[in-house]
Amino acid sequence: MELFTNQVLAGIATGAIYACMALAVVMIYQAIDHLNFAQGEMAMFSTFMSWQMMQWGVPYWGAFILTLALSFIGGIAIERLLFKPLAKAPVLTNVAGFIALYAIVNSVAGLIWDFTIKQYPTPFGSSPFLGSQLISTHQAGMIGITLLMLVLLFVFFRFTRVGLAMRAAASLPESARLVGINTSWMIALGWGMAAAIGSVAGMMIAPVVFLEPNMMLGVLIYGFAAAVLGGLTSPFGAVMGGFLVGIFENLVGTYIPGVGNELKLPIALALIITVLVVKPAGLFGRPIVKRV
Repeated sequence: MELFTNQVLAGIATGAIYACMALAVVMIYQAIDHLNFAQGEMAMFSTFMSWQMMQWGVPYWGAFILTLALSFIGGIAIERLLFKPLAKAPVLTNVAGFIALYAIVNSVAGLIWDFTIKQYPTPFGSSPFLGSQLISTHQAGMIGITLLMLVLLFVFFRFTRVGLAMRAAASLPESARLVGINTSWMIALGWGMAAAIGSVAGMMIAPVVFLEPNMMLGVLIYGFAAAVLGGLTSPFGAVMGGFLVGIFENLVGTYIPGVGNELKLPIALALIITVLVVKPAGLFGRPIVKRV
């Protein structure tokens, strides 16, 4: 029972990171109806920026806040410069744009910081949380930061004018334009927020997987799995999907013989395929109905 509890709590901790990545993926999907294949690389680049600031002597939380701000601005800039001109382009053109962005960000990060593994500090430490061996202070911190961010996002989208305008622009863009909402800038704000959310995932997972340009590839795949499981049309579903995927991969790796760390990633891919076949809208998503 202690092993089971340990694996569930560890799954919740890593699931919190998958939830952040899935939420970022869903925010951009709702804005432009495409999956951002470069979401993980954007998070990785933001994490490197925070690491560089700390190398220059900036305290951890100062670097954390500055990275959120720079990531937000960077996300808006990417949308304005690259994807706004592609708004009415074919789907494959947008996919090519995402793949190009992925390659460019990965290569630039390698050029600036090289591809050697770097240690990334944790502000929470790695000692047992509250004296319990079931979860470490860093894992507890990951869960706490993620939950705090989710609460802030809920308040923003539920009770602020900008948040309500973003929801309207995402769900009913034509009607939103008729009432005076600038849907183009709402999409840009969505990109900025998705980039900032992704940077949180990168900074929280870096002490676990170490810092290097390819560190977010697996996390992005798990984020896609979480988003598909919860529903690409449901931010809440994306979050729940992240926690479920984190718990699922830990339990499968522990209790199914022959499934080690090497086979956890294929399990996430299999989960994506299974959900798309059985319930394409996800557990919490709504089926998309188009009038013809």
